[in-house]
Amino acid sequence: MKITYRWLKEFIDVRLPPETLAHKLTMAGIEVKAVVACGEDSVFEIEITSNRPDWLSIAGIAREVSAITGIALKKRVPQPLSFVKSQYYSECPVSIEDPSGCSVYTACLIEGVKVQPSPGWLKDRLEMVGCRSINNVVDITNYVLFELGEPLHAFDADMLAGPSIIVRRARSSEKLVTIDGQERVLDPGILVIADCKKPVALAGIMGGRESEVSGQTRNILLEAAIFDPLVIRRGRQALGIQSEASYRFERGIDPAILEPAALRAARMIIDLAGGKPVCARRSGTLRYRPRTLSFDLSKNSSILGMDISQRQARTVFTNLGFEVSAQRKGCLNVTVPSHRPDIKEEIDLTEELARITGYDKVPVSLPRLVIQKEAVVKKDPIRFIKSILVGLGLEEVITYSIISRQTLQDLWFPSGEAVRLANPLNKEQDILRPTLIPSLTECVAYNLRQKQESVSIFEIAKTYVREEGQVQERYALAIALCGTRGIWHSKGRLQDAAGLLHLKGITETLLGRLGVKSYSFSRQQNQALIGIFAGSAQIGFLRELPQEVIERFDIKKRQVFVAEIALDNLLCLASDERRFVPLPRYPAITRDISVMVKEEVPAGSLRDTIVRSAGPLLEEAQIIDYYTGKQIEKGFKNITFSCRYRSLERTLTEDEVNPVHRAITEVLIREAQARIR
Repeated sequence: MKITYRWLKEFIDVRLPPETLAHKLTMAGIEVKAVVACGEDSVFEIEITSNRPDWLSIAGIAREVSAITGIALKKRVPQPLSFVKSQYYSECPVSIEDPSGCSVYTACLIEGVKVQPSPGWLKDRLEMVGCRSINNVVDITNYVLFELGEPLHAFDADMLAGPSIIVRRARSSEKLVTIDGQERVLDPGILVIADCKKPVALAGIMGGRESEVSGQTRNILLEAAIFDPLVIRRGRQALGIQSEASYRFERGIDPAILEPAALRAARMIIDLAGGKPVCARRSGTLRYRPRTLSFDLSKNSSILGMDISQRQARTVFTNLGFEVSAQRKGCLNVTVPSHRPDIKEEIDLTEELARITGYDKVPVSLPRLVIQKEAVVKKDPIRFIKSILVGLGLEEVITYSIISRQTLQDLWFPSGEAVRLANPLNKEQDILRPTLIPSLTECVAYNLRQKQESVSIFEIAKTYVREEGQVQERYALAIALCGTRGIWHSKGRLQDAAGLLHLKGITETLLGRLGVKSYSFSRQQNQALIGIFAGSAQIGFLRELPQEVIERFDIKKRQVFVAEIALDNLLCLASDERRFVPLPRYPAITRDISVMVKEEVPAGSLRDTIVRSAGPLLEEAQIIDYYTGKQIEKGFKNITFSCRYRSLERTLTEDEVNPVHRAITEVLIREAQARIR
């Protein structure tokens, strides 16, 4: 926003040089980005924060200058209007059909105006603040907007059917050509100003071309209103329009300035365009209710670290437009004015006092440190899971929570309903993701396009599902593997291709490190999913994505393996308990068993059989080799187990281990129809 120094002096008799004043404003929180000399005047370019719509006017900045400098504002008493009888217009009725979108609407009918170019001083002042001059009537409405912060609009009254004004929602597919020459197709979400037949303006946004003030205009209807910020914002976004009026209405208009602004504009039109006021009408009621806060000076002093007297506080608040009365010694009743909707609590008053008094006046001191015994901090489970996965060679990714419904095909088997966005940015971002798999698959595709040979990634984030009418947010962990990575071996560099076993190993390591005591993997009925179970409850799945799915993501001639785990369920099963096991005192004996079994026989069941039949001497049994190929009969697989035997009381002998090992072999042959190799 831009203001001029001379315009500001019409409200307050400030004598500080422009650069000094700009510095004081900046130190008080009103950032002056630049001060530009313009002839005998200076233009301030000010950055306005979204919570301070009262600064969007000369009057609002003048009020701040008054509080900062202690100089009182000049009294400006507008001369009331004297209405005359018209031979053309007897009244100008106003009707508000949508009070939620417009709380108050005022209209003043002025006839006999002479529309012509604005006088030089008015034209120059508007152009200095970045507003193009149109004609004297339109320039006056813009002038009052910059001066008092109330957007106004002037209609050519002869172009209205009535002239009567109706504030209503647009009807479906209604059209209006705005003053920029664009035809707008309207919908019921947009608030319009209409006459008896058609819309004539977009409320709070832009006027219509047909009723705009031109050189042929003789009678005008002057509008001043209070529109709902949310309604104006939605309408502006739907139509893709930005204007000075909508910028202010979206942030909120001071209801107390409505009538003074309308009177100021009407008086200027009469003085500069020679019109005569015929009638004025108002519809609706102001909804503002004053808020009174109790302000404790002793509490304020403890917060700021400095003492501010009751008299000083009263002066600051009064200059800012607050009404102040004494509640008791050291405590004030402060009534918040209508132009300060941002003041809601006592701490907001403390901030105002510090801002105006000067942050540089707050004494600098070191914080008081109290040495205390450090409390035991509970381990962050999410961070712990991330550290495990990173240690296993995976990389974390962060993707968007909004995805396209089309990407869910064959990737999500719903237990609820996807959450649609009411106002999506585009078709590719229309739902909140119920699963992380599509996002990770897109990430795999992107990395492959960047010539990455191996992709090992994971993400921990929220998923969203609507169940029984309520949106449920749940944390999930997703992992994706694709490609091959080189591994240096004694025989040279080997290519290790990602597969389901890699994914299963990562999952087992994670569950083990989290202390999940009982878990299993089971292939589902459709054979496409491998369920991850903790007890009898499924907490996730592993799967290889079908080729038709990954081809939709432009992944060619690759295999993509994914896993997803419901973290909320997993963390309920996790345990921090760990038992110390001392180092063994006696050596172990290791024996291998290589068996050939049918492909449908789970390796886990073979291991369970070994553990069950071995007895107490078996310390560990683990898979060290898995092979299917030319040397193996079709429909079979070869698995090699390494069995480690140890006693905690003595050194085992061959005579003790061999019978146990033979017993394991016999059980595998009998129960699993295994062939020993």
